[in-house]
Amino acid sequence: MERTALRRRLTWQVGTVTEVREETATARTLVLDVPEWPGHLAGQHLDVRLTAEDGYRASRSYSIASAWTGTTIELTVELVPDGEVSPYLVEVVKPGDQLEVRGPVGGWFVWQPDQPGPIQLIAGGSGVVPLMAILRAHVGSTAKAKLLYSVRRPASVIYAGDLKEIAASDDVDITFAYTREAPPGEPRVGRVDAALLDQVAFAPEEHLTTYVCGPTPFVEAVADLLVAAGHDPARVKTERFGPTGGPR
Repeated sequence: MERTALRRRLTWQVGTVTEVREETATARTLVLDVPEWPGHLAGQHLDVRLTAEDGYRASRSYSIASAWTGTTIELTVELVPDGEVSPYLVEVVKPGDQLEVRGPVGGWFVWQPDQPGPIQLIAGGSGVVPLMAILRAHVGSTAKAKLLYSVRRPASVIYAGDLKEIAASDDVDITFAYTREAPPGEPRVGRVDAALLDQVAFAPEEHLTTYVCGPTPFVEAVADLLVAAGHDPARVKTERFGPTGGPR
């Protein structure tokens, strides 16, 4: 069984788009049915490959946004101007279309329900995608959880409705840090800094595991702040994207 699962992870499979959801003006979620999907852990990603009529191929890695529920997986893709893959996924793909996928990939940036200790999730922009998978897998868990989501403005919030429901459930504390424009009644506009982390994040002595995902400069800055505040570097897990990063 392990060999079969490994072979499926390394083999390109065809998934069918069953639903498309607009998240923001530049991001959408694709729901795919992949009959031979071997399953995944919250925080993993997969590869998507597109093949042009002339045979040219381009592939990119995208974080999985859903907890594992059989053969259905969700990807949330943000448009990258002049990108080779994201414009097609965000602007063209429709239900019934088929995509080549391969995965899941990654074993470091994952969370499992039996993992001990609280979890602190810190996202920058579309870095919230794998953290949403963790939040969805967290449903029913007794582990304490917090999300700090840094985003430019309210209109840029991915999963706005889902996060509102999660926050209302009292299972997860959610804090937004707006860097360009805040909603009415929100006095703070600015980047994540040491003062904000001290105010809303778990303290180091709570023996938590922290997951930080976003653009490379954001992830590096937040990781440095956490370590400077006394967090164990071995318990600060990071995933980044951009010129030197990986999944989106």
